[in-house]
Amino acid sequence: MRDFICGKIKKIKPSGIRRLFDIASEIPDVISLGVGEPDFDTPWHIREEGIYSLHKGRTFYTSNAGIPELREEIARFMRRKYGLSYDPLNEILLSVGGSEAIDVALRAVLDPGDEVIYPEPCFVSYEPCILLSDGVPVSIELSADTEFRLQPEQLEAAITPKTKALLISYPNNPTGAIMEREDLEKLVPVIVAHDLLVISDEIYSELSYRNRHVSIASLPGMRERTIVINGFSKSYAMTGWRLGWACAPAGVMEYMVKIHQFGIMSAPTISQYAAISALKNGDRDIEMMSESYNQRRRFLMEAFREMGLPCFEPYGAFYVFPDISEFGMGSEAFCTELLKAENVAVVPGSAFGSCGDRHVRISYAYSIEELKEAMTRIARFIEKLRRSPKR
Repeated sequence: MRDFICGKIKKIKPSGIRRLFDIASEIPDVISLGVGEPDFDTPWHIREEGIYSLHKGRTFYTSNAGIPELREEIARFMRRKYGLSYDPLNEILLSVGGSEAIDVALRAVLDPGDEVIYPEPCFVSYEPCILLSDGVPVSIELSADTEFRLQPEQLEAAITPKTKALLISYPNNPTGAIMEREDLEKLVPVIVAHDLLVISDEIYSELSYRNRHVSIASLPGMRERTIVINGFSKSYAMTGWRLGWACAPAGVMEYMVKIHQFGIMSAPTISQYAAISALKNGDRDIEMMSESYNQRRRFLMEAFREMGLPCFEPYGAFYVFPDISEFGMGSEAFCTELLKAENVAVVPGSAFGSCGDRHVRISYAYSIEELKEAMTRIARFIEKLRRSPKR
């Protein structure tokens, strides 16, 4: 029998996160700091709206782009947070999480052979989504030396006649890096000069601890060439509700909705009604969760200082990305040995691009108690490595 599997899917590597955590799930007393998921329950007012929607029998398909009331709330959110105006009818799409929005955006704009530039380390799905859209992924390796901020000269050097889009994500997963207004402003002349489209994944926009997040779409000349991706998973602790959104100029959104229409039909109905309450009444929830994450962030940075483990200070999302290069082993080997020795699971930095191999990703979306115990174990493991005669 012939091989029925598509060649391009064969070439895509599995997620570098899952293998280690499949092993960890079978070990007792493991502290897992790997999953990028809030440890808070979805706020009650959001859950209650979901329950009410069930009682009301709101269990049918919505319009392809999403219920009008929610698209209107998203338009208000974008206006009050980032000074951006979008037409709820023609420029906003509700998706099945932010991940679907990224996939739809790429499929809507890429022709075979189009190049997409993206900075690494980055979210694990970017390269596969580009490949599945018949695009060509072009990564730019960032480092802690520049606080993992994309520099205009790096972008300029990566552009070729085949470059169509730039895919960025700030605040960043896995590094926790941010790009402030002045950083984004430096990119704009390069983007405009080469007539690039920008896909800006801003799923962590509300988890920024130094300054309010600035969307690149809000800068002069950028709204008409930017697709903004966001969602409810991280800011509102709604990961399992599977609801994201995209904002884009009408001429682009028309085709994104077409792809979504044939592939998905519509985002979950109950989740959409619950999300209205999130946007209307969720600012205090975000403030509370953000304050808690910031406390944990500061605790981890102090713990790394005490260990003598270098770690660039993140100002967004809920991850730290300490540097483990002193130990002379790759990140996967480090994580495997840590799991065996101390029952602590963290993510190899190589899962987010080859330039991440000097690092590991640690999520602080866990309780202070768990983080304290994990840091005690990690400190013990590091001390053993430093005393090892192999070094």
